[in-house]
Amino acid sequence: MVTQSTRTRAPSPWLTIHEASALIGVSPATLRRWCDAGDVKAFTTPGGHRRFSRAAVLGLLPSGRRTRPRLSAMGETPERIVARVYRPHAQDVASDAGWSAHLVGADREPLRDLGRSAATQLLAYLDAATPEEAEAAMTQAEVAAVGHAAIVAAQGFTVADAVDGFLRFRLLFLRELGSLARRRGLDASEATDLLEAANEATDRLLRAFIRAREGSAAVPCACAIAARTAPLD
Repeated sequence: MVTQSTRTRAPSPWLTIHEASALIGVSPATLRRWCDAGDVKAFTTPGGHRRFSRAAVLGLLPSGRRTRPRLSAMGETPERIVARVYRPHAQDVASDAGWSAHLVGADREPLRDLGRSAATQLLAYLDAATPEEAEAAMTQAEVAAVGHAAIVAAQGFTVADAVDGFLRFRLLFLRELGSLARRRGLDASEATDLLEAANEATDRLLRAFIRAREGSAAVPCACAIAARTAPLD
């Protein structure tokens, strides 16, 4: 006898924007643009979130269409990419942003570790095989951002100073992904989707960083961070 607990749960016919984009291998920004252009239909919940028909989303994929290749399939790892970004450039960026002259020595290494952790988890988010894996990686990236913001606040940096430093490192991150796309021969559509996904992910991380920097010194739990920073879509 098949019980409720042993039955295989049928996939939901309705998807969030993140589930739908992961299903067909495009960024949420790309799917949002297609929706706004009328290429795929969605309905909006009373809470302001878009929901997509699974069948309609799958219908966007012509026969034989290739999704963006995962970074791991191109021989890349988050650790390797982060090393290429941080090792040659981190000190110069910190100096340009005016951080190096003001940081207390004991806080330098924790800031570096948290920055590397956030970048590594962002790459895991971009390379996730499922929406659940992507969300778990983003939550960890947000936790690192909150820890980073707490140290920056304790050092007395203004929100403007903190955001300036964040944006400088984000530029390095996006440049490295663009360079990777060229080296690995991604076509224009694949490269654009990779950079759109990365830009949207870093925007989400920046929102978490700013909210933590402007809020209390207490570090919120991971679930609270995810709830606050989830976009209405």
